Amino acid sequence: MSHPAGYTPLTTESVPAWLDAHPHLRALVPGTPLHVREVGDGNLNLVFIVRDDPGRPGLVLKQSLPWVRVFGEGWPLTLERARHEADAYEVYQAFAADAIPVYHGFDPESYVIAMEDLADLRIWRGALNDGEIHPGTAAVLGRFVARVAIHTSDLGLDPEVRKHRLAKTVNPELCRITEELVLTDPFAGHERNHHVPGIEPLVRELQGDDAVRLAAATLKHRFLTGAEAHIHGDLHSGSVMVGGGRAVAMDPEFAFYGPVGFDLGNVWANAVFAAVRADRLGRPAPFRAHVAAIAPESWDAFRDELGRLWPDRFDRFYPDAFRDAWVARTWDDALGFMAAELLRRIVGFAHVSDIDSLEEPARTSAAAACVRLGRRLLLDRAGIPDMAALGAVVAEEIGRG
Repeated sequence: MSHPAGYTPLTTESVPAWLDAHPHLRALVPGTPLHVREVGDGNLNLVFIVRDDPGRPGLVLKQSLPWVRVFGEGWPLTLERARHEADAYEVYQAFAADAIPVYHGFDPESYVIAMEDLADLRIWRGALNDGEIHPGTAAVLGRFVARVAIHTSDLGLDPEVRKHRLAKTVNPELCRITEELVLTDPFAGHERNHHVPGIEPLVRELQGDDAVRLAAATLKHRFLTGAEAHIHGDLHSGSVMVGGGRAVAMDPEFAFYGPVGFDLGNVWANAVFAAVRADRLGRPAPFRAHVAAIAPESWDAFRDELGRLWPDRFDRFYPDAFRDAWVARTWDDALGFMAAELLRRIVGFAHVSDIDSLEEPARTSAAAACVRLGRRLLLDRAGIPDMAALGAVVAEEIGRG
């Protein structure tokens, strides 16, 4: 596979020389020798932690690969996704710097992003899996989504500026992953799909239901055409780090102009995975209350931040009634994309450790609860008008065992 001139995948051995060629970054880890670890556990990138003192935070380098790691060179993928991630950080740091890692820049020849070493934080999914409570995380994410929604949309930007930004963020290869793995394969069936055997009847019923297919197709079309704002595109508990009172959204390589409800729906679905896991493991009541509050806390923070920013909107032609109608549409979108995320993580290709690390029979019963809930949200979300109703539906499906 050919690569652009100047591009070579980094290794733990080559990182020190690469940093020496980038003095502004080398200055962040000035000591010798450098300690380099490759920690990328995703499917798309190399991630290196670089320190001049193993016990002290240093620098993180993230490099995109020209293929999906799990498939090797069998699924080529553009290196440009690193540029999309870097562009997202550059945009977000202007109004949401507290919710992203400190960003140190992007090298366009080697497709390397340099950012803060979040040594004292951990992935939120792992923290939730272990029963840890990190207060305020959901609110940080809700405010982040609201700020991005206002500041990158026609509500907060000159329409001409917004159109130029939209063109810059066109991200077809990464969107294709979402369009296929999230919004098509779980409903149509694909050889990449897999699930625990015990939910086979539920999966057959899901994929054989014309109403489900129509609902999923409508949702897919909304994803393809709803270019509202510069969304993160992959905002789940595996893309958030927590600790020390901080919550940081990472990995916006899927960022593009899309429907705002997509990011919220991803947060809410992953809260359900944590909730059903907590139920099956018999976690203490305070932790179960914590995960049950993730969706309402993020939604409240989203609406509150939107209300705070609304008076300063760019185009005052939009009345308050428009804001209310837009929030209502975002709610409906969020429920739909929540359903898609629930189903693709159980039925589709990429699963989550929240469920897959459970022992049987808890794993099968948890998977079944998520499939039932996802299907219900797809078909009946018009009857779920608020967070109280959503909480009741989630609790009912989890409680069915």
